[in-house]
Amino acid sequence: MPAGAITLADIKSADWSLMLDSAGQPGSGIGSIVTGVDDVNQCIAIILTTPKGSDVLRPTFGTDLWKYIDAPISQAGPAVVREVTQSITQWEPRVKVLSVKSTPVTEATTQPGAHVEITVAWQLNLGATPSPARSTTVALASAGQPG
Repeated sequence: MPAGAITLADIKSADWSLMLDSAGQPGSGIGSIVTGVDDVNQCIAIILTTPKGSDVLRPTFGTDLWKYIDAPISQAGPAVVREVTQSITQWEPRVKVLSVKSTPVTEATTQPGAHVEITVAWQLNLGATPSPARSTTVALASAGQPG
């Protein structure tokens, strides 16, 4: 086990998962975990960036957002909102989606190859108790380009 690695005794939250690598930093998540709200945030990002059908054990997991990347904004906007809302509602019951915003990415941004950024505002689904609003943003690219 690597020095400083997390053990099960270190995990104090019921909601946890292994940390994914940061963009452009291979190996940055090795030996680390995310817990609580950070786990929910990571799960939402995974749902949004996984194409439906790519997880053979859960063929309906993820989204078909890639279908709308190069579509006209007037057609893509409502479809993206529907796709994101349905997928998160189905696969992440810990949250309530508050809003979905898709923004075309310009050349001046720091997301090389990205065509659109999706930002989801959400709050934890705690029943009658309102929680603070949070957001998750992911960048998506056309097929065959890094995102």
